[in-house]
Amino acid sequence: MTANQPSLKLKTARTLKWNLIDRFGSQVLYAITGIVLARELSQEAFGMVGAILIFQAFASLLVDSGFSYALLQRKDPTQQDYSTVLWFNIIVSVILYGLLYVSAPFISSLFDNNEALVPLSRVMFLSFIINGTAIVQTNRYMKQMDVRPVAIANLASLFFGGVVGIWLAVTGWGAWAIVWQTLTFGTIKSVFLWISARWLPSMTFSWKRLCGFFHVGGAMMFTSFLNTVFLNIYSFFVGNRVGLVALGYYTQGDKWSKMFVSSLSQVLTSSFIPVLSHVQDDMPRYNRLAHRMNRMTAYITLPIFIGLIVEAKPIFHCLFGEKWDASILLFQLLLFRGIFTVLTGLYSNYLLSLGYASAIARLEIWRDIIAVVGLVITFPVMDVSTASNPVWGVSIMLWGQIVAAFVAWLLTLMAVKRKCKLSIKLLLIDYLPYALLSVVLGAVMWFIGSMCQHPWLALVIETLFGLGGYLGMNYLFKSRIQKEAIAYLRGKMQ
Repeated sequence: MTANQPSLKLKTARTLKWNLIDRFGSQVLYAITGIVLARELSQEAFGMVGAILIFQAFASLLVDSGFSYALLQRKDPTQQDYSTVLWFNIIVSVILYGLLYVSAPFISSLFDNNEALVPLSRVMFLSFIINGTAIVQTNRYMKQMDVRPVAIANLASLFFGGVVGIWLAVTGWGAWAIVWQTLTFGTIKSVFLWISARWLPSMTFSWKRLCGFFHVGGAMMFTSFLNTVFLNIYSFFVGNRVGLVALGYYTQGDKWSKMFVSSLSQVLTSSFIPVLSHVQDDMPRYNRLAHRMNRMTAYITLPIFIGLIVEAKPIFHCLFGEKWDASILLFQLLLFRGIFTVLTGLYSNYLLSLGYASAIARLEIWRDIIAVVGLVITFPVMDVSTASNPVWGVSIMLWGQIVAAFVAWLLTLMAVKRKCKLSIKLLLIDYLPYALLSVVLGAVMWFIGSMCQHPWLALVIETLFGLGGYLGMNYLFKSRIQKEAIAYLRGKMQ
């Protein structure tokens, strides 16, 4: 490393910084748009889009086929590697779009034969072709640990997509507002990345190169496929068994919880995998970095999720009034599950950085077996409702997801011990101070909120107390992670 090159620690900090800027800015824009759409559109409109997104999730997964993970894991991808994956993404996306276009009437038949789903889905499915063109460009920036252009692309596309979505929503376009918002977002992001990257693929396609990715990419696609099944199977059964209105409530809870769960998972993956892959041949250094990342994840994740669970009611009332009250408990349960999802994803990053993709696939199978058992047990009561809670049965179903996520976390923890030679005891100790502090502050926040009937006042007081208390207590206990974060923000990290 020359004097002009930043250290791996500084590159990691810069990557984490821009990932956080990306996620924070994106979520602000996403939240503003989501609030307006939630106020303007009906529960059924969100239910229709939620039904389409079930199928779009699988199509997007097949377009990528796990090769983006393989590119990140590979130490030095070549021009031919990137070009081959890009052409594969484009070819598969076009083929899948044709199949889904023809299947649109069948999709409609699964949800009360709602004919409006046919044109909605045929237009919405164009987005995964557009998104497929940006996968490799995004991946190249992540591999170089230069996520600044990706952050700018995301923020610009969310802004213009939000403008389109809000304008269509307030002018009466219904579910079409979300469809055109999605297409606008994908188009602007892809165009920006292609222009800024100044990289063009070679006009070649290598089956040999593609097959070389299957050890990691194939296993990760299989893992992602199973994960996608059990993230979307619940939406399918809610919409098919309970109805599109109930799916609308579930979609709102799921969307707002994913805003935090997916964001943190994305930040950790794009920030940590490239770093760990660089030191995969130096296990003592690898272990030190892994424990630092473990503490950083706990420091960020636990207070955010516990705070959001406590503040769920005033947040929904401040943003939406009482229109989406049935989504509040679903939101809280999904956040609870999200804690284990983020931690499991972190451990999967450890395994992936060392090339143990097949182990991740086996773990996903076990997680899904438990999820099936939970779904079978709760399926008979899924459509049960009460006068005060129209999605009571859906909330029971979510406890099955929480159990599955907890079991997946335990199993992945044990796999990390075997494969990465990390101590379970030390990994848990990394979490302990942040978990205890978050739970205690969360309990006090809940008590304060219960004494205040005005949602805005409750939200402000709870947030100020929770944030101030967390930062202050970490300062008193001389948290090394917090010191490093502050040092970097002040420009003193080397």
